[in-house]
Amino acid sequence: MNPIFCTLFDRNYLLKGLVMARTLVRHCPDCRLFVLCMDDETFDLLSRLKLARVEPLHLREVEDEALLKVKPQRSIAEYYWTFSPSLPLHLVKTHDDIDSITYLDSDLMFFSSPAPIFEEIGDASIAIIGHRYTKRLTHLEVYGHFNVEWVGFRRDEEGLACLTRWREQCIDWCFSYFDGDRLGDQKYLDAWPGRYRSLHVIQHPGAGLAPWNFPKYSISRSGDRVTVDGQPLIFYHYQQMQILKGMRFDRMPAIYTQDGPPPSVVYQPYEQALRDALEDVRRLEPRFDGGIRPWLPVAARRVVQNLLPLKLKSALRRVVPP
Repeated sequence: MNPIFCTLFDRNYLLKGLVMARTLVRHCPDCRLFVLCMDDETFDLLSRLKLARVEPLHLREVEDEALLKVKPQRSIAEYYWTFSPSLPLHLVKTHDDIDSITYLDSDLMFFSSPAPIFEEIGDASIAIIGHRYTKRLTHLEVYGHFNVEWVGFRRDEEGLACLTRWREQCIDWCFSYFDGDRLGDQKYLDAWPGRYRSLHVIQHPGAGLAPWNFPKYSISRSGDRVTVDGQPLIFYHYQQMQILKGMRFDRMPAIYTQDGPPPSVVYQPYEQALRDALEDVRRLEPRFDGGIRPWLPVAARRVVQNLLPLKLKSALRRVVPP
């Protein structure tokens, strides 16, 4: 298995991106990971770190006329979401040897080989993964039934048709507020199961464990092995985890902890990996502080996340950058 992956991040996600890249390569040593660096500092630091199997891309290599045209109209986050389909499509078009490609979010950590995911996907042209919300959180499906943490495409007629259409949709509209059945890059995926016959929804319980679904599963650890309902944990999605000054951490909003505390067997290794990543980066750039935030703004954001109703939060996104 020689899978091809791609992701993107800027200086504020560099530490998280490093953890994702290192753990992916550790558990999938024959893979290739293309990283689109969204600013010059990230490209410089990632190039100097010289990670095995990781190929940094400068933004100007991927940023085409269509992307540049919509750039002034979008927040930083919205513009980055616009690249979710543009990056893998660019790589497929510029690398004839890529038969399939998987886009990954940068705030993942791999605990074991992704081979079982690819075995499950088989010959499917498209692969996506559901949120699998807990019963208490099913109201969050308004944000999308699927998560863009793992989206795979095969270089065949249906895979390329889906990827090309998704790119066109995101160029046309990709914002952080609701507009009918649209929201960012993610809600577009809701229509895929009814549109594409060669699509597979990943079912492995160890793929896509996340704050919104971990209470559904039995998570345990034996030595270095973490299992989910008796199967290997493949990757965890640390969405909304914040790195605070002093390398302390805010693991997740209270909305997710009402059914139980964040699983330490998943979070403690990630926190140590982030500390190790910062140490390595600061050997190159001693004053680097990307993504490390003071506690007060984080606490204020948590209040908004936990207390404001969904419609009001959606309205605020129209005027307040995420």
